[in-house]
Amino acid sequence: MNRTTTKRVLHQQSLAPKKKLGQNFLVHRHTAERIVQLAEIQKNDTIIEVGVGLGALTSHLATAAKQIIGIEADSGIVRMHKQQNDLPANVDLRHQDILTTDFEQLAGETGERLQFVANLPYSISTPFLFKLFSHAPIIKTAVIMLQKEVADRLIAKPGTKTYGVPTILLASCAEIKMLMRVKPEEFHPRPRVDSAVVRLTFFPLPERVEKLDKFNGKTLRRVVGAAFGMRRKTLVNALQGGNFTLNKEQLSQLITSCNVSPSIRAEQLHIQDFIRLANAVDQHALTNTQGKPVKNPKRCQPKT
Repeated sequence: MNRTTTKRVLHQQSLAPKKKLGQNFLVHRHTAERIVQLAEIQKNDTIIEVGVGLGALTSHLATAAKQIIGIEADSGIVRMHKQQNDLPANVDLRHQDILTTDFEQLAGETGERLQFVANLPYSISTPFLFKLFSHAPIIKTAVIMLQKEVADRLIAKPGTKTYGVPTILLASCAEIKMLMRVKPEEFHPRPRVDSAVVRLTFFPLPERVEKLDKFNGKTLRRVVGAAFGMRRKTLVNALQGGNFTLNKEQLSQLITSCNVSPSIRAEQLHIQDFIRLANAVDQHALTNTQGKPVKNPKRCQPKT
């Protein structure tokens, strides 16, 4: 695919890039080849591709892997591929929204941890990243194209403006590596921002992640979300908005017990600080259930 071919195919099929789906079709073959190369796909791998589009990336993935399960939300594009029968034989194209796709079912179907490769629609970048966090125990890797500003958030350092909820959650369960930058002219239509390809490695569990304390993923997300929900406020004031059934004095004591100052701001904390806070919140809830059983959601880290 190049830009001219992409425009012609879309016109012939009465299709157009849909803004609500965040569609920007990759039109540079060498970029698609490079993404597949950087994904380090093995011949026996099953790859989940998010956003098949016109197949610019799909064809290269199909050459590298045993099977491609393509998840595509645009019914017109799915119809086109079905009618044209233009995808390789080892591509299983499915008309689904990745945000509602059952990852547990996919993992059961493939019999292994999931591996994602995607030119991710920009409109779903953040919710997709949160879904990866929630399903970390059944994911091996994710090589995804994002807006560069979102990719920058994933590798941000404490004390910076880009440091926030995605930084903490994804870094708590995966190793994140920036692979390459992609310019707007490599897409149709051209986005207004640069893009970047990142690799998230969930398994084998990265050494840095393995050294973190175990934690309840749902509680960590609540704590981090509340802390950054009002990031200009002190930590104790921000957490008051998190519905933790603790008053300000109790929250202040809980924060202090984690060797953290209640007057600090969220962006100054490290991942381990947030994990200690999440565990303290869980311990407080356990202590105050008066003997009632407490449901313990799956921990973020995969069991090795």
